[in-house]
Amino acid sequence: MSTEQDSTIDDPTETTPVAVAHQTTGIGMTSSSSRGTDYYFKCLVLLITVVGAAANGLVLYAMVAAKQHKKHVLIFNQNVLDLFNCLFLSVSFSLELSNIYLSGTSGYWLCLILLSCVVPWAALFGSLINLAAISIERYLQVVHHVWAKNKLRNWMIYSAMAFAWVAGIVCSAGVAIPTTSVVNGLCHSGFLFLSPTPRKAYLIWEFLSFYVTTLFVFTYCYGRILVVIRRQARVMAAHSGQASNTAHDQSSKIQTSVIKTMILVSVLFAVTWAPSYIYPFLVDDNAALFHQNVLLTVMFIAYLYVCINPFIYATKFAPVKRVLRGLITCKKNVHAAESGGNN
Repeated sequence: MSTEQDSTIDDPTETTPVAVAHQTTGIGMTSSSSRGTDYYFKCLVLLITVVGAAANGLVLYAMVAAKQHKKHVLIFNQNVLDLFNCLFLSVSFSLELSNIYLSGTSGYWLCLILLSCVVPWAALFGSLINLAAISIERYLQVVHHVWAKNKLRNWMIYSAMAFAWVAGIVCSAGVAIPTTSVVNGLCHSGFLFLSPTPRKAYLIWEFLSFYVTTLFVFTYCYGRILVVIRRQARVMAAHSGQASNTAHDQSSKIQTSVIKTMILVSVLFAVTWAPSYIYPFLVDDNAALFHQNVLLTVMFIAYLYVCINPFIYATKFAPVKRVLRGLITCKKNVHAAESGGNN
């Protein structure tokens, strides 16, 4: 999600750090050792990544404890990807805030693997692909229930999981490797292309592939699911009897749950990730609009989705909710016992 402001970098090794700081922006770039406002904005992003890692780790524990990780493997994979994303991004920001001086081969690899955020971006791209896979799986199970029951196999689900990881790694490495460099001890990772054309092409491709396509999958799949559930509800309502009324109530609950999930997932994704995709286009067209604190704010908003998303999906399952409630109850009992002992 980083972008270059000036494409006239002919030889980065002969460019001063200040000049490069004004020309490029990268997640793993440290442009100043002073604790200005950018330092606190980076701390804010670091905080949201730590919260995101904790939230996804908590839901993963609850899914394993409730033995739901094998029943809902795509949901579990989603939380694993988001955990890797937040965990490694927090490491990247922690190293960046430490202002480590990089030199030699070891400095380059540290820059590429950690400071350039190749690992978190790989998990991020994989996460977006996996989100689409979750929607498609639900679509098949509801809209094409008979086909899914007879044709949908476990190897297809696991293949989708593997594809999310592999595609995420390829997309991230394909951008990070050619655009990462160490200049005067600092790690610079961004769109260091010699001309603006490849940069613009990449921005358009990323926007269409990971934002527009994901939203389209959300809207189409959940929309079709809602149509099928409403049709089933009308059929049940046409029958009389207490049993039919019970089934109708159950269908209404399912319909309400689907509507809530659709609204939460689609709207939250659209709102939180829109700035991350729009801002690079604005900066690419007008370099004067770039400000590092704005970029960090955009990242903070995007990672709010990563913090909230695990609870949207995983807490829809009663066993997972029971485990999470048990953890909260356990903590309350411990605090109560401690308070009683002190008295």
